[in-house]
Amino acid sequence: MFKDLFGNFFGRQGSREVAKKRLKFALVYDKLEVSDDLLNDLQRDVVEVISRYFEVDTSAMKLDIKRSDDLSALVLNTPILSAKRR
Repeated sequence: MFKDLFGNFFGRQGSREVAKKRLKFALVYDKLEVSDDLLNDLQRDVVEVISRYFEVDTSAMKLDIKRSDDLSALVLNTPILSAKRR
């Protein structure tokens, strides 16, 4: 009990909590029926559109699905190097 209390207080997560989060993440993919190929295709398409307006670091780009309660969100993190001038 004290270990959990102090672990939460100091920001450390036990292996149980980490495993629970990983399982939830896996269930999101299963529920949405999102394959790795679909995510790769989506990332390529998003990069194509964003690249029309910005110079982006595609090697650092990460596309992910986050879940909170009954909602799912598509999250894209990418460093923008500069805006393109028209």
